[in-house]
Formats: sequence, C-alpha cells, structure tokens
Amino acid sequence: MNNFNTTLCRIVCCFLLITFPFTVCFAQDTDSVEMADALLSDGKIYVVVTVLSLIFVGITLYLIRLDKRISKMEKERKS
Repeated sequence: MNNFNTTLCRIVCCFLLITFPFTVCFAQDTDSVEMADALLSDGKIYVVVTVLSLIFVGITLYLIRLDKRISKMEKERKS
C-alpha cells in the first residue's frame, strides 16, 4: 500500500509540474506590458538586464568560491 501511495504521489506531482506552466502562460494578459514597453523605448531595459546579469554572476562566483573552501576544509578534516 505504501508503494502505491508513493507512486500515485509521484504521478500527481509530475502531472502538476507539467501542466502548471501552461496555466500560468494562459493567465497572462497579452495586450501589452506597459513597463517593458517603457523600459525598451527609453533604452533602460539594457541597464536592467546588465544589473541582473551581474547579480547572477556574482552569486555564481560566490557559490563556486564557497564550494572550494568547503572542499578544502573537508580534505583537511579527513587528513
């Protein structure tokens, strides 16, 4: 019975994960996005993309550096 519940739960979760993006996609208003149009017409969209890219790169570099430090500490502890 437990195996059946686990399998059923996995099937339901997979179904929800597959169908959820479609419901969100259809829920959006496609007439116009005023904020995006204003940023694009002013040329500020490039500033937004640049700032978001820098934040993403910064977080990625931080996580890589943190992983190296943790790996080093694990090696020292094993020795």
